[in-house]
Amino acid sequence: MAKTLIKIESLNTPDLRVYHEYSENQLFHINEPDLGIFIAESPKVIGRALDAGYEPISLLLEKDQTENEAKEIIERITSRFDVPIYVAESEVLTQITGFHLTRGVLCAMRRKELPSVADVCQKARRVAVLENVTNPTNLGAIVRSAAALSMDAVLFTHGCTDPLYRRAARVSMGTVFQVPWTFLPEGKEFESLKELGFKSVAMALRNDTKDISDDELRNADKLAIFLGAEGDGLLTETISACDYCVKIPMAHGVDSLNVAAASAVAFWELSK
Repeated sequence: MAKTLIKIESLNTPDLRVYHEYSENQLFHINEPDLGIFIAESPKVIGRALDAGYEPISLLLEKDQTENEAKEIIERITSRFDVPIYVAESEVLTQITGFHLTRGVLCAMRRKELPSVADVCQKARRVAVLENVTNPTNLGAIVRSAAALSMDAVLFTHGCTDPLYRRAARVSMGTVFQVPWTFLPEGKEFESLKELGFKSVAMALRNDTKDISDDELRNADKLAIFLGAEGDGLLTETISACDYCVKIPMAHGVDSLNVAAASAVAFWELSK
């Protein structure tokens, strides 16, 4: 390997502070006015971040991973970047991170400037719009479904959790680095989409809904599929502003699906 691995035996290394002293929100703001950083977890997520052009700052991994899943990641990083590679025993790594890592690899990475909505949607026909989705597990699962089920982009309102937060990126299996995404301008969510020619579809528990398999939806040139927060769903004013309202038919007296599960059904049906 091109770089010597640095063995860590305690928490006293200043460069490791980003892994255990700062909250993710603090990491987001750590370099202001310049862009902040985020922590990517697992070889797959780190690899996809590298593929998307994100720059590593340092790598922290469990000793046993140097010849296992992380070997390729180490080689990729050391061949292109002069950054420290820290190695620790599993017990030390657990102390640093606060929990046991099943894949034993973390990477601090620099954020990139977010693209505009117009750039993200330039060639898009189907986009997912997430409103106030605050649970990183749900957000990551939705992004993974969007990537797998032919959504061309994902847009977030400012009430959503950060897609690059560690759990969100991990649950997405790194697809957050594969599907184009950005945040909508606050207060101009619909204006931005209408200017780009999108019809909007609200996924909501209402009786005045259109069938999800309706040909009018399938034949629409551009659709923006709105999904709301856990529990409360979409805001009433958002539903009213959408061109269509759609409800997924339920059986056995079940009233609704988790937003992540509902997203997969909606993406599958509306991308046909």
